[in-house]
Amino acid sequence: MIKVCVAGATGWTGRAVTEAVLDASDMELVGAVTRQGAGQDIGTLLGRDPCGVLCTANVSEMLNNTPGDVLIDYTHPTVVMDHTREAVGRGIGVIIGTSGLVGEDFKEIDTYARKHNVGVVASGNFAITAALLNHFALIAARHIDHFEIIDYAKSSKPDAPSGTARELAERLGDVKKPKIDWPIEDIIGPSELRGGSINGVQVHAVRLPSYAASVDAIFTVAGSRLVIKHDAGMDATIYADGTLLAARKVSGITGLCRGLDNLLFGTS
Repeated sequence: MIKVCVAGATGWTGRAVTEAVLDASDMELVGAVTRQGAGQDIGTLLGRDPCGVLCTANVSEMLNNTPGDVLIDYTHPTVVMDHTREAVGRGIGVIIGTSGLVGEDFKEIDTYARKHNVGVVASGNFAITAALLNHFALIAARHIDHFEIIDYAKSSKPDAPSGTARELAERLGDVKKPKIDWPIEDIIGPSELRGGSINGVQVHAVRLPSYAASVDAIFTVAGSRLVIKHDAGMDATIYADGTLLAARKVSGITGLCRGLDNLLFGTS
């Protein structure tokens, strides 16, 4: 039985993941962090029968009470690094679903996790369909020179681009830097209208109501276009299966595994 702690247990995605852990036959929820519900039974907060797990206000308190085998984090970019260090320092594997981290953060996490012989799985998007987006896009980048990314999310999303788009851009740029026919710095007009560059890849972030999390990876050659699209819709349960898959596999990992597709396919 895998003992799981969830940080952000009543958030939009965290709630779906917490319910999935409670329903999993091979997992036991032993800790939950939610500031508003501290001291209350997480089952009650989720509208279920009480499950005997009282919420805490912070990760340190939770891990002191019930360390568990795995910490799943769906919180906020400003705190996820501290949560990861806290858990890894205790020998606890971590699943990072929180967006907003950058390449240097992941290098630090990998170094720290290897030092403590612990596994960490981080993905900008734990939906299986998003993992397939990454997998297919990385293949396309090996064969096509021109590509850019359009990132769509709700108007109140605090980070731009999304973790899905950032991860995809960083990894595409590692495959190759796309060809840009007219230098961005020589654009006539505001250069920011051509998007932002992440690892050499142009990313355009749209923030409007009605979007949840969508990404278009656009690859073009003369006369034709390939668009690989992931559209999440408004249901957070799509992230639960991939998150729990990572939680089941993290004990067999040392260091950082970035991208659910790496866990599924062993790609780079």
